[in-house]
Amino acid sequence: MLPLGDTALAGFLVFARVGACLLIMPGISSPRIPLQVRLFLALACSLMVVPLVLAQVAPAAKAAPLMLMRIIVVEIIVGGLIGVLARMYFWALQFMANTIAMTVGYSGAPAGSIEGEEPQAAIASFVTLTALCLFFITDLHLEVFRALLSSYSAIPVDGIFQPGTAMVNLTDTLSKAFMSTIRIAAPFIVFAVVVNIAVGLINKLTPAIPVYFISMPFVLAGGLMLLYFAMPDLLRLFTSEAGSYLRSF
Repeated sequence: MLPLGDTALAGFLVFARVGACLLIMPGISSPRIPLQVRLFLALACSLMVVPLVLAQVAPAAKAAPLMLMRIIVVEIIVGGLIGVLARMYFWALQFMANTIAMTVGYSGAPAGSIEGEEPQAAIASFVTLTALCLFFITDLHLEVFRALLSSYSAIPVDGIFQPGTAMVNLTDTLSKAFMSTIRIAAPFIVFAVVVNIAVGLINKLTPAIPVYFISMPFVLAGGLMLLYFAMPDLLRLFTSEAGSYLRSF
């Protein structure tokens, strides 16, 4: 039985890792959620995790003050790293969603973003919001919590952090995320290339006609039709790729 003070310190160490992860995790870290709600959610999740990892965290709670400060900093870095790794697929999807909006000619005045603070095109906001809903509907957020629990076995609470391994994980995840989202945006990139080549050829054949302005409604209609037919399969592909990655944590 741990003394009350050591138990409180162990709980704070758990909160450092869990809270840092939730600060960056998709959905929960959204600025649309009030700060107080995010704080209490992090506290509630930490309290749920404490009984499961108390035996692994308890020895660190008895460390000297300077070592304890180092452990707290490392715990925040580890939790933030897990959150970043879970969020990279959404960053890549946001980038590709803006690319899709641009290729279909629907990247007009940017609207408010669901996941971030930077404004996005309306189509990009729609795509990211749908992907975020699927993230929670398919219980992928539970995979992030499972990764948090598993991290206490992979990265013990001892104040030792290996930046080289972390950078390798970050670069590998970034590469996988962007390759997956490039496959998602590939039909729209091909559509944009074909349409622009066709419009350019028509403009060369009939230079007296403002082909660009005449073609815009047709380009927009074709892009929206492609979005309508392709988006279910593309979102299914994104959910499958993100789920496979999160389950491999």
